[in-house]
Amino acid sequence: MEKRDCILIVDDEPDIRRLLVDYLVRNGFEALAARDGREMWQLLARHAVDLLVLDLMLPDTDGLTLCRDLRASSSLPVIMLTARGEEADRIVGIEMGADDYLVKPFNPRELLARIKSILRRTRALPPNLKPEPVRCLLFGGWCLDTAERLLTAPDGVATPLSGAEFRLLRILLEHPNRVLTRDQLTELIHGHEAEAYDRAIDVQVSRLRQRLRDDSREPQLIKTVRGEGYVLAASVQASDTCP
Repeated sequence: MEKRDCILIVDDEPDIRRLLVDYLVRNGFEALAARDGREMWQLLARHAVDLLVLDLMLPDTDGLTLCRDLRASSSLPVIMLTARGEEADRIVGIEMGADDYLVKPFNPRELLARIKSILRRTRALPPNLKPEPVRCLLFGGWCLDTAERLLTAPDGVATPLSGAEFRLLRILLEHPNRVLTRDQLTELIHGHEAEAYDRAIDVQVSRLRQRLRDDSREPQLIKTVRGEGYVLAASVQASDTCP
């Protein structure tokens, strides 16, 4: 029997939890539900979850804090679900590591489409079940393990990346010393289903610079090309094994 993808819904509203669990199960997913952050951590410890749908406002903590804490140790895809719709809120959600953002009220079909899109993208670089000919990309003293999706600093400290951060870094490493426009990066990362956030790419680049310890005022690795986009200013060496 084929394994179904497992989606964890974290929302304090019982009607929404029940509606989404029923809807996802009817559409071929395994679905779990938690009403707060404590239950979320308990379920994550007991189940192999493939994607998290996380409400921003929860009774014991907030979704942004949970997303940030999750990102410290996991690249699990996250869709932020909230009643807030301001651009600033969407940007903060992305800054905390969310892969996507959906505003309430929403059509469950739209959430389903976004879940499928994120799972497809997450597995597209690289396909999970296919071995990669190149496992490690070395640049500027850093190493990206494309199999483990783990970034290792020159001093040996390992840094987990979110799905969006991994995709962005992978694309930049595949096009070193070449300017990529914001539109090109958006299309390569999100595909044609992406919702246009004016500053989404800028926010993701900013987060990636932090991961790379790159000074945003005078970046050495990911440089801004004014009026165009970004360029990875480093040579990249591919290797079958990581140092």
